Amino acid sequence: MARPLSIGHRGASGHEHENSRAAFRRAKTLGAEGVELDIHATRDGAIVVHHDPALEGLGRIGDLALEAVQRHHLPNGETVPLLSEILTLLRGMDVWVEVKGLEEYLDAVLLHTLHAGPEPERYAVHSFDHRIVRRLGERDGALRRGVLLDARLIDPLPVLAAAGATVLWQAQVMVDRALVDEVHRAGRRIIAWTANSEADLKRLIACGVDGICTDFPERVVALRS
Repeated sequence: MARPLSIGHRGASGHEHENSRAAFRRAKTLGAEGVELDIHATRDGAIVVHHDPALEGLGRIGDLALEAVQRHHLPNGETVPLLSEILTLLRGMDVWVEVKGLEEYLDAVLLHTLHAGPEPERYAVHSFDHRIVRRLGERDGALRRGVLLDARLIDPLPVLAAAGATVLWQAQVMVDRALVDEVHRAGRRIIAWTANSEADLKRLIACGVDGICTDFPERVVALRS
């Protein structure tokens, strides 16, 4: 039976507030091999970890200076973290960075942040905006890259090729053995998102996926053992 990687969705977001330091620490303690997180850039070019493009009561992150963003408190009382800080916190784990949106002039800032982290070989990017994935790959061909899909395409392989990506992040309800086999025959990998129920996790493990993104990383760890 396959032993897919356990990837904490925004950290262990089933236990702690998503994309918070607490969620990332919990993912480590629960045995996850990796985490998925979301990023946005501030007006002055800082890369911060947050899912939504706006902060409640403040406005769009892209319109705010880093100082203003860091004055904002998450529901658990923590402040919005910098990507660079979280890369250090997650030493020893794979880090999949979902790029929500990024102006092209900030590509170099994101790549520099990843290169400057303690384990750059363990970092990767993915996005629903496949143009961003392709752009980043053109700047750094060694960067691991994935594309996000929430649709079952007739043939996903040209989409991977067009973006210069090697990993398909597929919505878990659309993953089956035929898709996994197709991706693997092409020498590519597939990660299913976001699965939490025991039934879904067992099905995905049986399908042979390479990773499962989940709010409860300990559940994947327990089922694959």
